[in-house]
Amino acid sequence: MEEKKDFSRIIEEVFTRDSRYKPDSYEFLMQSLAFTQKKLKRQGHISGRELLEGIREFAIDQYGPMAKTVLSHWGISKTRDFGNMVFNLIEEKVLSRTEEDSLDDFNDIYDFDSAFGNVLRNITI
Repeated sequence: MEEKKDFSRIIEEVFTRDSRYKPDSYEFLMQSLAFTQKKLKRQGHISGRELLEGIREFAIDQYGPMAKTVLSHWGISKTRDFGNMVFNLIEEKVLSRTEEDSLDDFNDIYDFDSAFGNVLRNITI
């Protein structure tokens, strides 16, 4: 019986096959998924658009005005990049999809300059 691989080993294998996105970006993606499911009060499947909105909000929450820079450092510059990552994880059976789900669900949902360009973090003095 094959032992279930841990997440870091799976990501190493994904990165060997597709090195466009740094391994840390996959951890961020999974945290964003959990954040989005909690926000929507739903476990299980969410749409690509729902995930992308959750990613945007979570990135701003975590990285504030540096969100776009952090994502860029990881190799992510457009919403389709998150779709590529999701489908890499589907291929590894970390995530699943319905028949209606498509990589095209992640095409040009928002522009990164508009989504992350004018983020100000609330500073309390």
